[in-house]
Amino acid sequence: MTRKILVTSALPYANGPIHIGHMVEYIQTDIWVRLQKMRGNECYYVCADDAHGTPIMLRARQEGITPKELISRVATEHQADFADFNVGFDNYYSTHSEENHYFATLIYQRLLDAGHIHSKTITQAYDPKEQMFLPDRFIRGECPKCGAADQYGDNCEKCGATYAPTDLKNAVSAVSGVTPVEKDSEHLFFKLGDFEEMLQQWIHAGHLDPTVANKLDEWFDAGLQDWDISRDAPYFGFEIPGHPGKYFYVWLDAPIGYMASFENLCDRTPTLDFDDYWNRESSAELYHFIGKDIMNFHGLFWPATLAGAGFRMPTALFIHGFLTVDGHKMSKSRGTFIKARTYLQHLNPEYLRYYFAAKLGSGVDDIDLNLEDFAQRVNSDLVGKFVNIASRCAGFINKRFEGKLADKLHDETLFQEFVAAGDAIADHFEAREYSRAVREIMALADKANQYVDEMQPWVVAKQEGKDDELQQICSMGINLFRLLAIYLKPVLPTTIEAAESFLQIRPLSWDDHKAPLLEHEISKYKPLMTRVDSKQVEAMVEDSKQDLSSIEKAPAAAGPLANDPVSDLISFDEFAKIDLRIAKIVEAAHVEGADKLLQLTLDIGGETRNVFAGIKSAYAPEDLQGKLTVMVANLAPRKMRFGISEGMVLAAGPGGEDLFILTPDEGAQPGMRVK
Repeated sequence: MTRKILVTSALPYANGPIHIGHMVEYIQTDIWVRLQKMRGNECYYVCADDAHGTPIMLRARQEGITPKELISRVATEHQADFADFNVGFDNYYSTHSEENHYFATLIYQRLLDAGHIHSKTITQAYDPKEQMFLPDRFIRGECPKCGAADQYGDNCEKCGATYAPTDLKNAVSAVSGVTPVEKDSEHLFFKLGDFEEMLQQWIHAGHLDPTVANKLDEWFDAGLQDWDISRDAPYFGFEIPGHPGKYFYVWLDAPIGYMASFENLCDRTPTLDFDDYWNRESSAELYHFIGKDIMNFHGLFWPATLAGAGFRMPTALFIHGFLTVDGHKMSKSRGTFIKARTYLQHLNPEYLRYYFAAKLGSGVDDIDLNLEDFAQRVNSDLVGKFVNIASRCAGFINKRFEGKLADKLHDETLFQEFVAAGDAIADHFEAREYSRAVREIMALADKANQYVDEMQPWVVAKQEGKDDELQQICSMGINLFRLLAIYLKPVLPTTIEAAESFLQIRPLSWDDHKAPLLEHEISKYKPLMTRVDSKQVEAMVEDSKQDLSSIEKAPAAAGPLANDPVSDLISFDEFAKIDLRIAKIVEAAHVEGADKLLQLTLDIGGETRNVFAGIKSAYAPEDLQGKLTVMVANLAPRKMRFGISEGMVLAAGPGGEDLFILTPDEGAQPGMRVK
């Protein structure tokens, strides 16, 4: 029976490029979708750019363009990257669309009418200079738990603590650099707790991996909290009906983008009906492939939103881990934060598709891209084993038999062994156990090469009266290659398309593995894949360093792909640029209107600097006057609400009263360099 399946991947955020960490998800999804289509199922794969939110608005402002211009440009870039990685969407759309506005408004109104929405006044961080409320990720300061500097307003990347933005020490707006103030605003909230019992049952009903379900259970320990679904102007998004100046939070309308993209596809496909897939009583299957960092939105908020608005819930969430490179988080300084386009400029996309498939299982564990292993595995498996079979046999068929295959198999038993493996391989792909499928395919490739080695067609070709045997041996090799091509087609669509052209056959379906290709004319063999050159990998890494060396650290995106693990290291040469000087505190004073700052006048040897330092919790002005300390003398001046800060005083400690400015040893003089 043909299955009806709708598949989505998380929506990439529309304020930056796709990188190879993102590609783990889209490649994983695409392989699964291609399998379904090869098996004759009615399967559709939709996605869209997540185009709303504060980061989009600010990025557009920074570039001097409108948000619409930004998301249009990024959409073109994203779609080009996906197309070149052979990710076959049936529709790729945008959340900034009429369809998404319609469904977001419809779902909100249904939730409101059912009593699942209420309003209340809350206190938020507000940037008085930019006159805007600040999302948590746009507030930076010192972690209230461990004292780590330059942390986000909701969690610490160093110690893992979570907290409210108001708990940050020495907090500043990442937009303007000023100290945020607290301001009240009325917001709309979704009563997630109304669905607590339903959600507890749903997450343990087989829709999620058990480890994910157990993790989501933690949300129920303290009871599900109301979810803020509104944001204040200025904001790029959809205005909420009846609430001027209030906008739907990006995480409300982003997953609704799945529905909007599919509706857009239905509008262009007369035989496709939206309700067949999204109606509460639908028998179609709905699967979301997502990263583990957004499982709370998809495992709690999204199904509750759908249920409350009268739509069906997902059949399952397929959740994966992150990508590391050479055993570490993706790193800009090491050149392992590799953009999709940078990869494509140097290497065949199907190398990466295969390597990811060889690593991926159905769990949420991270996978590692070891660049040395990557080259070795591609060269060994794809070039040395798979395409090598066709290369070894096709020449004899073309030269001695005018390209025509024999009328019978040389080893029916071996052929049937390859056929019998097809069901298990398909089941592994279906269960997203791609690494198991790849292992079994490569085990068959080993057997195929062993067969050719044992039959020695190059020896048979020199023997008189052995033409029939030679044709059968080489035809057998070509048939084994064809079966492997069927099994690898979800992973290597472009390579297999070239193999289909070589074999002169129609596009392969999964069931084609059941019968051999006999008395059939093939083309001359042309290399289907070349070896990975280590110099290509080295060039890609080097270009990644150049690509990213000038990128400034910006607030993280608030979209589905926001929390990508990235490590920012600096080289010794970069560190050596820092000019540390002994400074004498000539004057220290309170800063009117600032809770955490002191204004310091520093003498660095014949030159004075004005510096605002966040050390008020540990020092009184009178305690500092006349002391020596250490400052960063070549830091670019920074405009603050209270004036210009012309450097930075170095201090250490967990924070609060336990904060200590650096003091040099006796004999130090103002202006001396610290080495």
